Amino acid sequence: MQFVHWLQKPWPWYIAGPLIGLMVPALLIMGNKSFGISSSLRHIIAALGRSDKSAHRGKPPVTGLRPEPHGRSLFAACMPARIPFFQYDWKKERWNLFFVGGIIAGGALAASLLADPSPVRVNPSLVAELGRYGINDYHHLLPTDLFNWKALLTLKGLILTVAGGFLVGFGTRYAGGCTSGHAITGLSNLQMPSLIATCSFMAGGFIMANWLLPAILQFN
Repeated sequence: MQFVHWLQKPWPWYIAGPLIGLMVPALLIMGNKSFGISSSLRHIIAALGRSDKSAHRGKPPVTGLRPEPHGRSLFAACMPARIPFFQYDWKKERWNLFFVGGIIAGGALAASLLADPSPVRVNPSLVAELGRYGINDYHHLLPTDLFNWKALLTLKGLILTVAGGFLVGFGTRYAGGCTSGHAITGLSNLQMPSLIATCSFMAGGFIMANWLLPAILQFN
């Protein structure tokens, strides 16, 4: 029971940080793979959007030719034809889908079996500041005062959930990776683009938390 109680509490940085960092050499040693999360969405779209038989055989698609109707998938019919970004052999990267699936399954398992029933501990000054915006529920990792179906139909909810989600996805692809791909894998490989991307992530977070978020929370 003591071990379960330990799992339910937040782990200190000197334990959680090295465990995350060790994922980089572990993946490289086991399969010469790069640690990253956001690329899984590209693999899913590529898998659902296969538009001809040659793509299934790992061959590059023949440009300028109309794909056969029986080779189309339902998803491909809804997508603009022949997007080069999704024309590759996604099966070589399917390990990433299992990796992300394990993260989702692990999160669901932890939420159902290892959840801490006590409220999330928040700095008292932050509690007072958020209370001015009507945020008072700290029993979940995300405040239900902001993230619920009713709030989604408000201007504030649309900005935080819909617009915010779009910007996260767009920025991830525009930067060529997310925080895990750049801040963890890229920096460990001493890549200058990853350093620039990570500095941009941090600057964007500071601007959002200190300037933009207080203005958005005033909307109804």
